[in-house]
This record gives sequence, structure tokens and C-alpha cells, in this order.
Amino acid sequence: MLVISCFFFVVEKGYTQDKIILAFGDSLTAGYGLGPGEGFTDELERTINILGSTATVINAGVSGDTSSGGLSRIKWVLDSFENIDLVILALGANDALRGIQPEITTQNIDQIAKILKNRNIPTIIAGMMAPPNLGKVYAKQFNDIYPVTAKKYGMAFYPFFLDGVAGLIEFNQIDRIHPNKKGVSIISKKMAPVIIKVLNK
Repeated sequence: MLVISCFFFVVEKGYTQDKIILAFGDSLTAGYGLGPGEGFTDELERTINILGSTATVINAGVSGDTSSGGLSRIKWVLDSFENIDLVILALGANDALRGIQPEITTQNIDQIAKILKNRNIPTIIAGMMAPPNLGKVYAKQFNDIYPVTAKKYGMAFYPFFLDGVAGLIEFNQIDRIHPNKKGVSIISKKMAPVIIKVLNK
């Protein structure tokens, strides 16, 4: 696995022939609360390799990041690599937790997707869902951001990043927001076949 931290990245040897997957997101991507080798990108890389593909998954997650933060750093992150075979765009959870207006999140996710499209980088947009306490109107506007953006730019769409994990105590840390090791394993196993399909196109 490769890790992006601040304005540099660490490259482990032995992966030069692998497909390069950039997981671009927030604490869900970064592996908040988990130990070394236990986060989403580590587990996803292992799962993809077990399924017969060879890939290096780059951890470009920043805990606490919003879609605005993602937009501000997407270009320099992309510029850090000569070649990226696939981007997993998984941002927006913190926007919803902070009650940021969906119009703002829409603009940011749209601009990130546009940048990726203009660079001809295959992308999977991973959907997020608003907490129910924000109301049905907010939830509808927020939840629609991801499928609409994916359709607009012809990108693959994964309906919900936390599918099979959200709201289930046994698969989350004590904060009931961030997945634990079991939760990360479920997410990776559900997402890996979709990723492999896109990589093989």
C-alpha cells in the first residue's frame, strides 16, 4: 500500500507493475481508529489480490476532510503520480455530519469529478448517505449527489460506501461512525468485485 500524508507520499518497493488505485476520501478511507495494516486501503488491496488481480491501493484519505477540502487538494494529489489506473472518490460524509448545504457538496463533488474526467482517469464514485436526523428533504438532495454526478460524467457508481456496515454495532468502533476491522473487511469484500470489473474494462 502507498500512503499519502500531507504533501508527500511513501512508496513501498515491489509494486511497480501493479495497477494503481487511488482511494481519495476522508477518515473512512484513511482508516481512522485502526492500527497499521488494518485500514480500508490495506484490506482492499489484500482482497483485490486474493481475487486474482494485482493492485496497489494508495491511501489518499484525510480524516475530517470535507468535499471542499478534497477539491482543494485533488490536483496536487493526482500530480504526485505518473499514472493512476483508477480513483475511488469517497467524499462527503463530513459534509452531511456538519449539515453543509447539499448545493455546496454538489458543486465540489462535481468539480472533482470533472477534473478526473478531463484527465481520463477511470473513477468509481462511492455514494454517501445523510443521517436521518437531517430530514427527508436534506437526505434526498444529499443522497442524489452521487448517482447524478456519476451519470453526468459516465463514471462507475457504488451506491453506498458503508453498505452492510452502517448502523451495526458489531461492525463499527465505539463512535458508531467509523468501521472496525470487521466492518472494513465487509466493505472491501463488497467493493472489490466492482473495482476489478472497472479495472478490466
